[in-house]
Amino acid sequence: MIQNRNSPQPTPPAPPVAPSSRVNSFLAVFVFIMALYMVFTQVWPRIMANTVGRRMVDPRGELMEIEKTTTQLFQHSAPSVVFITNAQDRWDRRKREVFSVPSGSGSGFFWDETGHIVTNYHVIENADDIIVPMSDQTSFKAVVVGSSREDDLAVLRPRDPLTGYIKPITMGTSDDLQVGQEIFAIGNPFGFDLTLTRGIISALNRDLPQQNGVVLQDLMQTDAAINPGNSGGPLLDSASRLIGVATAIISPSNANAGIGFAIPVDRVQQVVPQLIKHGKAVKPIFGVRLAMNKLRNNGVVKEVLTIKRVYPNTPAERAGLLGEHSERGFTIPGETLLEIDGQPIRDMDSFNDVMTHYEVGNTVTIKVRAHSLSASIVKELELTLVARPDG
Repeated sequence: MIQNRNSPQPTPPAPPVAPSSRVNSFLAVFVFIMALYMVFTQVWPRIMANTVGRRMVDPRGELMEIEKTTTQLFQHSAPSVVFITNAQDRWDRRKREVFSVPSGSGSGFFWDETGHIVTNYHVIENADDIIVPMSDQTSFKAVVVGSSREDDLAVLRPRDPLTGYIKPITMGTSDDLQVGQEIFAIGNPFGFDLTLTRGIISALNRDLPQQNGVVLQDLMQTDAAINPGNSGGPLLDSASRLIGVATAIISPSNANAGIGFAIPVDRVQQVVPQLIKHGKAVKPIFGVRLAMNKLRNNGVVKEVLTIKRVYPNTPAERAGLLGEHSERGFTIPGETLLEIDGQPIRDMDSFNDVMTHYEVGNTVTIKVRAHSLSASIVKELELTLVARPDG
């Protein structure tokens, strides 16, 4: 067959690429990518740092275990803590209208899922309006459910139902606390919300007189920083459990001096349900009036706590206790109160200390010394505590 020279010629096949050429191309691309990686991750940050005077950040390892415990404690408990602001109404004569004036602030925490909030009595004392900002930046108005001046405790609830999630505080106990144990406080000192401080339990069973004449008994003492605004906030153990409620400080400057006090949670557990149910703390009694009296026993004159009077229709009367009475024309002192459930009673302070651990309906065994003209005898009897008439 004769080919025309002017017709297109077929393209010859490309020669095969050598395997070494492919490897070299791949290596070149890999080296180029690695070079870019080094530039952007190592060289360029150093250039930028040197340009603006900044230093490279050295990576750190994991947090220490004690740091992990503290951060986890805060993350777990902070949603349960609230900021409480106390406002009082004032009358503006010029504008003829009522306006609200902030008069104090404190802390509190959710007690249960229904929204009850526990705080100090002195935080909400004389409040006309109570505003509660929460950790999610929302706030609501609250009303007082119940309060106890003698215990410096109060319970609030939202004026309107809350729609968001309520996280109650995790509950602990205070009957096994030890001096030296770590303690954590979350509160709002000086209005700075959700502040965590840390310390130890410095002492137990402290009594603290207040300016209003009330003596707060069996308090915990701590060196954790507690300042104005911490009042009513929770004190927690290292397991994130509530073990106390911050209530007072001792400081010449009204700021933290390392001596703060908290109401033990076991006392809070007694009082708060009463405030929710009755609106007040219901104090237990057995129906007597007590007084200190000097009596001679085995030739020694001692000052003892005696029953001055037994009130009618009370457990004391039904148990047969005797107050001061007359015998053959002589005035006989009432029976001396010696023990309650094995705990010695020396004076009114020891009696009040013991009684704080009981509730209405508890049955107790008391030991008394009965007096007469002829002799004195010790007797034991049981009686059940009832509510004090004035609550």
